[in-house]
Amino acid sequence: MPSFSSLGIGLGGNVNVNDLIKAAVDAVKLPITRTNGLNQQAAVTNAKVSAFGQLKSLVSTLSDAAGKLTSVTGWNGVAATSSSTDFVTVSAVGGAAATSFNVQVQNLAKAQSSISDALTPAKSPVGAGTLTLTTGTWSGSPKSFAAGQDPAVNIDVSATDTLEDVASKINGSKAGVSATVLTDASGQRLMLRSKTTGESAGYQLGVTDADGSNSDSSGLSRVLSGTTEYAQNANATVNGVAVTSGTNVFANAVAGVTFTAVKPTTADVSITVSKDNSAVKANVQAFITAYNAVNSALNDATKYDKDTKTAGLLQGDSSAVTLQNTLRMTLQSINQSGAFRALSDVGVVSAGGAGNLSPDGSLTLDSTKFDKAMQSPDDVKAFFRGADGGSVTDGFAGKLQAVTSKLLGSDGFFASKDQSYKDVLKRNAADIERVTDRASEVEKNLTARYTALDTKMSNINQLNSYIQQQVVAWNKRL
Repeated sequence: MPSFSSLGIGLGGNVNVNDLIKAAVDAVKLPITRTNGLNQQAAVTNAKVSAFGQLKSLVSTLSDAAGKLTSVTGWNGVAATSSSTDFVTVSAVGGAAATSFNVQVQNLAKAQSSISDALTPAKSPVGAGTLTLTTGTWSGSPKSFAAGQDPAVNIDVSATDTLEDVASKINGSKAGVSATVLTDASGQRLMLRSKTTGESAGYQLGVTDADGSNSDSSGLSRVLSGTTEYAQNANATVNGVAVTSGTNVFANAVAGVTFTAVKPTTADVSITVSKDNSAVKANVQAFITAYNAVNSALNDATKYDKDTKTAGLLQGDSSAVTLQNTLRMTLQSINQSGAFRALSDVGVVSAGGAGNLSPDGSLTLDSTKFDKAMQSPDDVKAFFRGADGGSVTDGFAGKLQAVTSKLLGSDGFFASKDQSYKDVLKRNAADIERVTDRASEVEKNLTARYTALDTKMSNINQLNSYIQQQVVAWNKRL
């Protein structure tokens, strides 16, 4: 807009043109800027988008909680205990049969290790040639070696390689053996150790010495002289029956149960596997927590405070009320068959005490009632996920998951609500653009008119000044 602030006396005094134009433009923009105008409407709509996004996340958590109650795994929890974890630890997979047995550990699994005689002088070349490492099993007495399926690994040693160089090449060869160098007062020794335990993880070291002799005491073959401790399996008994494992973990001895030898035993260690209801209780509590979170968020969003006369963001929003009623109706659904028909039968009760729901709709777990119901675990399981052989949706958790999945679906409640808000925001943006364009046009037209008027007033003032000059000159001549 041209920079001018006033018009001359032709309008009866100075007039602030900028203020006039701004006032006119502001009046045109009132649909955008006024209280509850387009800007505020957009802000409220965006806040509602965020609120429903939070609700969607909470309903998703509720759906996941229902899913755990429909999963077979959640109902097959077991607890495995050892009478002495200093000697034997134990774990069991869900669904493992309840059982008990005694374990004795004779020895732990061991890796093969060897150490060469001292090579002197230290840090000097050990001699050229080729080392061959073969993995396999040592057995019998005297020990004999049977190569495993993996191919032997050849390691070339140059005439300048020291023992450290040899160890580094072994470690880089992926031969299943780790190498280190021990330096003592006698010289340097090559220490080898298989990377895994068990009889099948043994190794054999061979040498092809560049000097033509593989058994002298002057070339690379010197690394063969020394001592060896052979690999062994862990050995134990289960109720007196011998079992063995290449590691200290016995994963296949008892179906569904894994026990780990910590150290050799001096007496029987008792292992017990029993049904564990704590996982079921935790899943039920997770469902209650998830539902209460959704319910609380909906209560806060739809409430009206009479004292402060303030309303929640979604107060009066029929879709929010519909969502809350949908979830509450699902909670009050009754199974058509089974020993337990309603949530209250299994200890999921109103946080207020009596009835299905408290005044604010929250739930709590009556542990005493739940524990009593779990004395018939199959009946509780049937209540939540339907009877064996039937449909999961016959159970309460199946019904709830079906409802929440529909709400969360690509064409469900939240997707529809999100699209409706996108449409509102799109129309709002178009309205703001239309009003803004109109305000720009008003500003442009008014600026042009006042500019033209300013020019005319300037010309009139110039003419007025000229006339005054002529009148003064005329009067002097008279």
